[in-house]
Amino acid sequence: MEIRQLRYFVTVAETRHFGQAAERLHMAQSPLSQAIRQLEAQVGATLFNRTTRRVDLTPAGEAFLRDALRILDSVEAARERVQRIGDGHSGLLRIGCTGLAAYKQLPQLARIAARELPGLILRYVPDLLTPGQEEALAEDRIDLAVLRPPLRRPGLASRPVARERLTLAVPARHRLAGDEPVALHELRDEDFVVYGARDSVVGAAVTQACLGAGFLPRRAHEVAETSVMLTLVAAGLGVALLPESALALRVEGVRYVPIADGADSADGADAPHVDLALAWRADEVNPALARLVEVLEANGFVPPEPPAVPHPDRVPAHPGEAR
Repeated sequence: MEIRQLRYFVTVAETRHFGQAAERLHMAQSPLSQAIRQLEAQVGATLFNRTTRRVDLTPAGEAFLRDALRILDSVEAARERVQRIGDGHSGLLRIGCTGLAAYKQLPQLARIAARELPGLILRYVPDLLTPGQEEALAEDRIDLAVLRPPLRRPGLASRPVARERLTLAVPARHRLAGDEPVALHELRDEDFVVYGARDSVVGAAVTQACLGAGFLPRRAHEVAETSVMLTLVAAGLGVALLPESALALRVEGVRYVPIADGADSADGADAPHVDLALAWRADEVNPALARLVEVLEANGFVPPEPPAVPHPDRVPAHPGEAR
């Protein structure tokens, strides 16, 4: 039994006329009649009572029509599902992210995906440092990473998402717990609560920023999670520098204070910052991933890619191209 035979049968059942059914199917009446006879032979029952004026379903035909409609609906649903997966509108993506991105950027990403790609299933793997996410990508444990560059593993592609300034977290009664921006050199004599991981991108940025201000931060306490870091700050055990996405975390006893731009650097550089990016395997062929990045860009989550700058020695592709 073939799908086309079921479609022929349903069309005849709907029109109750072989000639009209043949017209709807864009075929001659004779091969249609032959196909229905073959179908009746295959199912072992007469499906239609035929007269010169009308074609009616037999009781067996009525029962078979219900099954045929259900089968054709299932086939169409399967086709639509495959098509949606093929064009990236559905499927499954596993997304890894840093701890702080889970509080700010990840909810934005999830809202855009839910609105634009409702058939796409996202499975989140939070609290992964950048090296852990790179490893998870390489081992095919995640499909997309929300991490902090620079990337160290080969074979990965990336797009920038945001540049986050570092902000200062201090105990609520700290001398710097005001509204005025703080210059980094004012933290010279402070105890710091820092990320303990050796390969923490934020930890490296904090150390570099303090060195730029002329001192090495005094690492009084090392932690693995931002929530613990802020708890120790609230307890008065030190201050912390962390990305401004931490502002989404409100902890009693902690005040956030902005860092002044270029307050203590010799070259007047901007306030210290860390970047956030999306990364994936460069050879990834999952259309859902490409579609998600596309809608994220269309909704402003990912900045547009800058146009490629032509090489000065490149031969123009078209005669009218500028030289």
